Amino acid sequence: MDFIKIFHAGAKVHCVGIKGTGVSAFAEILRSAGVSVTGSDIGDTFYTDAILKEIGVPYLENFDARRITPNLNAVVYSAAYSPDVNPELMEAKRLGVPILKYTDALGEYSKLFDSSGIAGVHGKTTTAAMSGVLLRGAGLPAQILVGSAVSDFGGRSTLSVVNNPAYFVAETCEYRKHFLSFHPNRIVLTSVESDHQDFFPTYMDIRDAFVEYVGKLSETTPYRETASPGELIYCADDDGASEVAEIVRKSGKKIKFTPYGFSAQGDFHIKAHKIENERQIFSLEGFAEPFSLRIAGKHSVLDATAALALVSSIAKAESAAVNGKVWDAGRLARARAALEDFHGSKRRTEIIGEVDGVLFMDDYGHHPTAIKTTLEGLRAFYPNRRLVASFMSHTYTRTAALLEQFAESFASADVVILHKIYASARERYTGGVTGKTLFERVKALHPVVYYVEKPLDAVPLLEEILHPGDLFLTIGAGDNWKLGQAVMEKALAAEKRRG
Repeated sequence: MDFIKIFHAGAKVHCVGIKGTGVSAFAEILRSAGVSVTGSDIGDTFYTDAILKEIGVPYLENFDARRITPNLNAVVYSAAYSPDVNPELMEAKRLGVPILKYTDALGEYSKLFDSSGIAGVHGKTTTAAMSGVLLRGAGLPAQILVGSAVSDFGGRSTLSVVNNPAYFVAETCEYRKHFLSFHPNRIVLTSVESDHQDFFPTYMDIRDAFVEYVGKLSETTPYRETASPGELIYCADDDGASEVAEIVRKSGKKIKFTPYGFSAQGDFHIKAHKIENERQIFSLEGFAEPFSLRIAGKHSVLDATAALALVSSIAKAESAAVNGKVWDAGRLARARAALEDFHGSKRRTEIIGEVDGVLFMDDYGHHPTAIKTTLEGLRAFYPNRRLVASFMSHTYTRTAALLEQFAESFASADVVILHKIYASARERYTGGVTGKTLFERVKALHPVVYYVEKPLDAVPLLEEILHPGDLFLTIGAGDNWKLGQAVMEKALAAEKRRG
């Protein structure tokens, strides 16, 4: 299927499941290209509602086959909906209107550019967002798509540095091997470990999916001849990412390998790192001056280094095209300033606010490794604050498969509040592990842990135990983020009453 023949200025595209982060971001891209976009979704309110209204994309909150007409150029749909069940997709098939899953549409779009995919079990959203601010700071002609809203992108998930970009950078997802639709010239690989056990039962299953994705770098694309290898930028500190790189290296595929991290060799070796005045300061082998971050965690330093490696590669490609320098003094100074001013993306150690001396934060971390590194990072960044964490596990299969790792991941928190498991539409509970199971495991290891089935029922508990100087973090892929919002809003209301 030829993307250019379907999506062009003046084309008409309908998006099913348009409120989803990926589909709404893709709608942004289509809208900026002059495509007429409409959409449909369920009635629940998401942060994407405001974005869609802001960019002028009309959508209705239900599904109706009558919306699908023969004059549509295509229907793009979220993987949450099936062409065999959803009435709009069924009607599109009946009328012969092309239908594309979002990830397939994104893959078709990637063919039009010198494209880079950012992948990994952890860190891909922040790395993609940092890449965006660096590309903008460096003034490189690029477009970026991230799997979350980014405050530095004006609260949106996409950023275009220029109107007609030559480079495209996108967060690409491993679930159900969706990233295999993408056509990368570069891949950033942040981490590989067991996850999505409903689709990848073993570590080898998910590892081999990443190996397959990296193998695509040896394929010919419109922006790279086979003789000019694609590039894998991988985290040398991550065992899984390093293993994937080694497997691909031994396969003999013609690929350039660029490691980054504290244990890496070369320009992107992190040779120094310290925390001063709620800033992380780090130095890289290939750069004379240090870089600074205002967000917490060594993992954030790794993400920033990955983004610098990617943008350096793109800058090199661009400088070859225009016969300029990869990093002249002005470009580097702007990129350094952009990184220091980076505020993060939605639900990635996001600061929600501070009321009565309590700092409220929210994070999407839903894997034991992400929880552990996030809490450790916050503990180091805010050493004088008591750390209170609310966690809601996501999916029964993940919780059961990684139960012991979950139980051990809260060591850096002073107080832990656990809730029921947030069920996924893609699985059914068959008995066994529950939120209380996890609570019992954590209670055996942690001195202060509570269990409150429904997150919002924990509001009275938090009103009792939170004190000035505390940091309250909601973490997980469930809806316990509402707990932090509720407690903060009640505190704000009480503060207002006090005058």
